[in-house]
Amino acid sequence: MPTKRWKIRPVRDQLEIRSLADSLNVSEVLAKLLILRNIKSFPQARYFFKPDLEGLHSPFLMHGMRSAARRVILAITSNEKILVYGDYDVDGTCSTALMYMFLKDLGANVEFF
Repeated sequence: MPTKRWKIRPVRDQLEIRSLADSLNVSEVLAKLLILRNIKSFPQARYFFKPDLEGLHSPFLMHGMRSAARRVILAITSNEKILVYGDYDVDGTCSTALMYMFLKDLGANVEFF
Protein backbone atom coordinates (compact mmCIF):
# COMPACT_ATOMS: atom_id res chain seq x y z
CA MET A 1 0.00 0.00 0.00
CA PRO A 2 1.54 3.36 -0.99
CA THR A 3 2.16 5.85 1.77
CA LYS A 4 1.40 9.51 1.35
CA ARG A 5 3.58 12.24 2.75
CA TRP A 6 2.71 15.87 3.23
CA LYS A 7 5.09 18.24 1.48
CA ILE A 8 5.14 21.64 3.13
CA ARG A 9 6.78 24.52 1.30
CA PRO A 10 9.74 26.00 3.14
CA VAL A 11 9.47 29.31 4.96
CA ARG A 12 12.74 31.22 4.89
CA ASP A 13 12.25 33.42 7.93
CA GLN A 14 12.56 31.19 11.00
CA LEU A 15 12.31 34.24 13.26
CA GLU A 16 8.88 35.01 11.79
CA ILE A 17 7.77 31.44 12.55
CA ARG A 18 9.03 31.60 16.14
CA SER A 19 7.52 35.03 16.70
CA LEU A 20 4.08 33.97 15.46
CA ALA A 21 4.24 30.70 17.41
CA ASP A 22 5.07 32.60 20.61
CA SER A 23 2.38 35.24 20.12
CA LEU A 24 -0.29 32.58 19.50
CA ASN A 25 1.09 30.05 21.99
CA VAL A 26 1.07 27.34 19.29
CA SER A 27 3.67 25.02 17.82
CA GLU A 28 6.09 26.23 15.17
CA VAL A 29 4.56 23.72 12.76
CA LEU A 30 1.15 25.39 13.08
CA ALA A 31 2.72 28.84 12.87
CA LYS A 32 4.50 27.81 9.67
CA LEU A 33 1.25 26.55 8.14
CA LEU A 34 -0.46 29.83 9.03
CA ILE A 35 2.36 31.85 7.48
CA LEU A 36 2.05 29.78 4.31
CA ARG A 37 -1.60 30.90 4.22
CA ASN A 38 -0.35 34.49 4.55
CA ILE A 39 -1.52 34.73 8.17
CA LYS A 40 1.40 36.48 9.80
CA SER A 41 0.06 38.32 12.85
CA PHE A 42 -2.02 37.72 15.95
CA PRO A 43 -5.01 39.75 14.64
CA GLN A 44 -4.96 37.87 11.32
CA ALA A 45 -4.83 34.54 13.15
CA ARG A 46 -7.65 35.55 15.49
CA TYR A 47 -9.81 36.49 12.50
CA PHE A 48 -8.90 33.22 10.75
CA PHE A 49 -9.90 31.10 13.75
CA LYS A 50 -12.84 33.26 14.92
CA PRO A 51 -14.28 35.17 11.95
CA ASP A 52 -17.16 37.56 12.50
CA LEU A 53 -20.32 37.67 10.41
CA GLU A 54 -19.59 41.19 9.17
CA GLY A 55 -16.50 39.86 7.39
CA LEU A 56 -18.43 37.35 5.29
CA HIS A 57 -19.19 38.10 1.66
CA SER A 58 -22.82 38.45 0.64
CA PRO A 59 -24.22 35.14 -0.60
CA PHE A 60 -25.90 37.13 -3.38
CA LEU A 61 -22.49 37.55 -5.01
CA MET A 62 -22.86 33.92 -6.11
CA HIS A 63 -24.23 33.55 -9.63
CA GLY A 64 -27.90 32.57 -9.60
CA MET A 65 -28.47 33.12 -5.88
CA ARG A 66 -31.33 35.61 -6.34
CA SER A 67 -33.13 33.23 -8.70
CA ALA A 68 -32.60 30.33 -6.31
CA ALA A 69 -33.90 32.34 -3.34
CA ARG A 70 -36.99 33.41 -5.30
CA ARG A 71 -37.63 29.80 -6.31
CA VAL A 72 -37.41 28.56 -2.72
CA ILE A 73 -39.78 31.32 -1.57
CA LEU A 74 -42.24 30.35 -4.32
CA ALA A 75 -42.03 26.69 -3.28
CA ILE A 76 -42.72 27.57 0.35
CA THR A 77 -45.65 29.90 -0.41
CA SER A 78 -47.13 27.37 -2.88
CA ASN A 79 -46.69 24.49 -0.42
CA GLU A 80 -44.59 22.59 -2.95
CA LYS A 81 -42.56 19.72 -1.59
CA ILE A 82 -38.87 20.58 -1.15
CA LEU A 83 -36.28 17.81 -0.95
CA VAL A 84 -32.98 18.56 0.76
CA TYR A 85 -30.43 16.13 -0.62
CA GLY A 86 -27.13 15.66 1.17
CA ASP A 87 -24.25 13.25 1.16
CA TYR A 88 -23.26 11.03 4.06
CA ASP A 89 -20.08 12.61 5.37
CA VAL A 90 -20.09 14.86 8.42
CA ASP A 91 -20.46 18.19 6.64
CA GLY A 92 -23.12 16.72 4.35
CA THR A 93 -25.29 15.42 7.17
CA CYS A 94 -24.85 18.61 9.22
CA SER A 95 -25.69 20.91 6.31
CA THR A 96 -28.69 18.76 5.38
CA ALA A 97 -29.98 18.91 8.95
CA LEU A 98 -29.46 22.67 9.18
CA MET A 99 -31.21 23.35 5.87
CA TYR A 100 -34.07 20.99 6.77
CA MET A 101 -34.64 22.68 10.15
CA PHE A 102 -34.37 26.16 8.61
CA LEU A 103 -36.93 25.38 5.91
CA LYS A 104 -39.20 23.60 8.40
CA ASP A 105 -39.13 26.70 10.65
CA LEU A 106 -40.22 28.77 7.63
CA GLY A 107 -43.23 26.48 7.24
CA ALA A 108 -41.93 24.63 4.19
CA ASN A 109 -43.19 21.22 3.14
CA VAL A 110 -39.73 19.70 3.34
CA GLU A 111 -38.13 16.26 3.41
CA PHE A 112 -34.54 15.12 3.35
CA PHE A 113 -32.60 12.32 1.74
